[in-house]
Amino acid sequence: MTLYLHGLGHFHPENEITNRFLEELDIGTTEQWILERVGIRSRRTALRLDYIRETRNRDTREALGAALYTHAETGRRAAEMALDRAGVGKSDIGMVIAGSSVVDMVTPAEACNIAGALEMEVPALDVNSACTSFYASLYLLSLMQPERLPPYVLLVVPEAITRSVDYNDRSSAVLWGDGTVAAVVSSRVPSRARILGNTLTSSPAGADKVTVPRVGHFKQEGRQVQMFAIKKTVGMLKHLQKQHHQEGRTLHFVGHQANLRMLESVCRQCHVPPERHHKNVEWFGNTGAASSASVISMNWERWTDTDDIAVVGVGAGLTWASYLLRFGGEA
Repeated sequence: MTLYLHGLGHFHPENEITNRFLEELDIGTTEQWILERVGIRSRRTALRLDYIRETRNRDTREALGAALYTHAETGRRAAEMALDRAGVGKSDIGMVIAGSSVVDMVTPAEACNIAGALEMEVPALDVNSACTSFYASLYLLSLMQPERLPPYVLLVVPEAITRSVDYNDRSSAVLWGDGTVAAVVSSRVPSRARILGNTLTSSPAGADKVTVPRVGHFKQEGRQVQMFAIKKTVGMLKHLQKQHHQEGRTLHFVGHQANLRMLESVCRQCHVPPERHHKNVEWFGNTGAASSASVISMNWERWTDTDDIAVVGVGAGLTWASYLLRFGGEA
């Protein structure tokens, strides 16, 4: 089933974790070390900076109280941008779906909190798949009968992963940033952008490779996960390049913003020129499930009716997913 994308919106907190900030934490890292390994210069956080300096987030149970924003608030802000771009009112939305790597609450669903902040009285549910949560929501909708869905569905992915970071662990501290993305999609109402070829695959045998416990810090088997992510991203991107190539159309690439060096490796293997590779990881870090869609949102006005975007992501689970976003033209 073809899904139509009517509008995207994004939000990043104003507090900035620069490489200099991390150097001053004295955790054995320097800007040169960070740039060589992950290519990230800065990240945003929903946490107070003095909280990170003073506690290094040693007790994640305190992080929610140290946050400047709830997921309901960041979700509301991103959603209002998406609605405005879509030209759709709140009353037109018939369902809200949310997903996050690190939720504010186990109960109620984040989608209910976000819908409440938007003053929407509609069915609301969560679809959580860590860094592939946005892809998972699209995949789930693509399997449904179009006539059973409301005309417009709001997808929201709020991420505040810095709340789960141990700021004594340089391997985690250098990676993560916070951000939120929202999308207005429809299975029935056409728009200038269509979502084609949704895929979602998982290997639960690797579920222990990337974890965030209910109380505790983010952990991953870094080198092993990175090699896995590069392999899967290359495979999915090559498939999209082959399956959706059309003369006269420009194929762009937006990957999961895990780190810049990983994305550069994918581009070399798939022959993606720099001008067709779009990213924000250098200045916003890895924003989890919000990452790839936020890149597209931040460039929303630049896309033309001859642009295709191959969007690929890998996350905990282990799960990998992809879709093609086509502006204008015929499916």
